[in-house]
Amino acid sequence: MQPYKPETLPINTLDKSVLFTAVGEANAALARYDGLLLGMVNPAVMLSPLTNQEAVLSSKIEGTQATVEEILEHEAGQEYAGDKGLDIQEVLNYRKALMLAKEYVEGRPIKLGLIRELHRILMDSVRGENKEPGQFRKDQNWIGAPGCTIEQASFVPPTPLQLLDHLQAWETYLGSEDIDPIVQTAIVHAHFELLHPFKDGNGRIGRLLIPLFLYGKGRLTSPMFYLSAYLESHRDEYYARLRAISQEGDWTGWCAFFLRAVIAQAQQNGSTLREIMALHEATKRRVRDITHSPHSLQLIDALFDRPIFTATDIAKRAGVPKPTIHKLIKSLLNEGVLQTVREAAGRRPAILAFAELLNTLERKQ
Repeated sequence: MQPYKPETLPINTLDKSVLFTAVGEANAALARYDGLLLGMVNPAVMLSPLTNQEAVLSSKIEGTQATVEEILEHEAGQEYAGDKGLDIQEVLNYRKALMLAKEYVEGRPIKLGLIRELHRILMDSVRGENKEPGQFRKDQNWIGAPGCTIEQASFVPPTPLQLLDHLQAWETYLGSEDIDPIVQTAIVHAHFELLHPFKDGNGRIGRLLIPLFLYGKGRLTSPMFYLSAYLESHRDEYYARLRAISQEGDWTGWCAFFLRAVIAQAQQNGSTLREIMALHEATKRRVRDITHSPHSLQLIDALFDRPIFTATDIAKRAGVPKPTIHKLIKSLLNEGVLQTVREAAGRRPAILAFAELLNTLERKQ
């Protein structure tokens, strides 16, 4: 199979009449979601559960098997070894790259240097660490069944001799104006995936780009719109649509799929955020009534930011003295607001959970 030869950007073969209605619906759905973001008093706290979920689901598309609960239990001190430990580290790396990218793009354009840095973080101390983290590939790679030859491959990305030219053209396109920002996001993501510039981790970096680009184009007031839940649940069509670009040049079909994904995910994310916000309000009243503590709001924000924790951890994050936090936790355990995940044993602290938030996320997947 011959290496793929990317089309010149911008793409001039799009059937705009096919996309017209979906473009309007996608922009309206995204605007409604962004209105929710704008109305949040403490978006970092409210969006933390969605960020954890995105890191898990984007990694899951690539075969990583770790849950939100396992990630949070690990951070609270639960030890996981072997493949599970590596899976958890991959998700943590993805979340770290997400947060770095969010800080970087405030007021700055997306450049190839940022892409390389995100990849370096993604591949740190995990299975891809021997695949030149932070470096664009210098060898020909291909996609297919394990152990297949290049002749048997289902897709062969562009030759490394021309890769940098293609990447520079893609970077230029990032800074340009095209027919619609959401359609342009679809093209940015797919073009990156088809260039396949790294030896590993291309899918996750490509999905990271989606909220960054929408934010840069002014379609989001914060780069916190995650599409991986839809892409994971429609994984076969996701890959089939990308394959149809390389095999048939079907950019219109890909963009129509991407617009449907944005519409559905904006509605889903909005619904999840409204549930999280309602739960935050209800929990605030309940904890205040149970504890009568002036520290109740700090404690609740810390619970929503990381709903599996130890007493020492939450005392530090909430800024509440340890003796006080132990009394508050005891009251909330007695009333069923909190549950014990792992009992204390010797010097090993108990691990506790705010299960209602975790259950909300699970229902919404």
